[in-house]
Amino acid sequence: MKVILRENVESLGKAGDLLKVADGYARNYLIPRGLAIEASSKTMKTLEQEKKHILQKVEREKKKAGLLVEKLTGVTCTIPRRMGEQDKLFGSVTTKDIEKALSEQGIDIDRKAILLEEPIKSIGEFPVKIRLQAGLTSEIIVIVVAESEE
Repeated sequence: MKVILRENVESLGKAGDLLKVADGYARNYLIPRGLAIEASSKTMKTLEQEKKHILQKVEREKKKAGLLVEKLTGVTCTIPRRMGEQDKLFGSVTTKDIEKALSEQGIDIDRKAILLEEPIKSIGEFPVKIRLQAGLTSEIIVIVVAESEE
C-alpha cells in the first residue's frame, strides 16, 4: 500500500514522503495514529498541498523543540530521597520523578521522552538525556540528595 507520511516516523521516513509499506502496517499502525494517509489518485493530486502543510507543521515543531532545548540547557533538578542503610535509597528515582521535578520548575516534558537507562538508586549527580521532537536531544543534570529528617 502506498502512503503519504504526515509526520516523521523514525524508522520509515520524513513527513511528506510517499512510501510503499505493508498493508497491515499502514491499516493497523500508521493510518489510525494519524502518522500517514493512504495515497490514492485523489490524495496524489492534493499531495503537493498536503506536503506544504506538513512541512510547515514540521518547521513549527522544530522551532518549538529548539526553544525547549535552549530552555533545558543548564537545567538541574534536585530530588530529595529517604536514605536506608549503607547510603542506599529507599526505592529509586524514575522518569516519573524527573518529570514531576521538571514540571515544578515550569518545564513540561512527557516522561516517555526522558531517556533513563535504569532507575537511579544512589545519591549523586547524574546526566539525563531528553529526546525532543524533530530529532533533537538535550541533557539535564539530576541531583539526588538525602532527604532531611524533621
